[in-house]
Amino acid sequence: MTKDDLSKSEYNPYYQTYIEKAGTLTLKDGLKRNGDLTVAFLKTIPEDKLEFRYEVNKWTVKEIVQHLIDTERVFMYRALCIARKDKTLFPGYDQDNYALTCDANRRSMRSLINEFKAVRLSSVMLFESFTTDMLTEIGIASNSNLSPRAVAFITIGHENHHCKIIKERYL
Repeated sequence: MTKDDLSKSEYNPYYQTYIEKAGTLTLKDGLKRNGDLTVAFLKTIPEDKLEFRYEVNKWTVKEIVQHLIDTERVFMYRALCIARKDKTLFPGYDQDNYALTCDANRRSMRSLINEFKAVRLSSVMLFESFTTDMLTEIGIASNSNLSPRAVAFITIGHENHHCKIIKERYL
């Protein structure tokens, strides 16, 4: 299953750019392979760039990594609930407030990478447990349809988006 198998009715149009950035990875191995690539990239970032801001009020690299972790946790919770036919209407989440309160810059990059890897392993295992029917179940998040399989490709594309920003604006 690839992103091309998604119907536009499975996600908010806002997420189209992330889905496009998911590349050609399949759902089954995409989360694992993309996570491995991201970890390898994060390990190459020089120490002096980890708390750099390319503009006032922009996130540091450490804050971006924490944002990836937080976003993945939020989206995986949504995917789990939707796959289990929970009809809860999931609100949006305030990513900027999360970034302001996460205190990522006090942490080591190693601890952030380890947490990222743990969250990703959990996500991979969650998706390995889903049947095809679970992957295509539709729930409501931020007043829009969302399927678990869309969540996987949004997560991959979101991660790729932020890695590209780090490469272009921080390094």
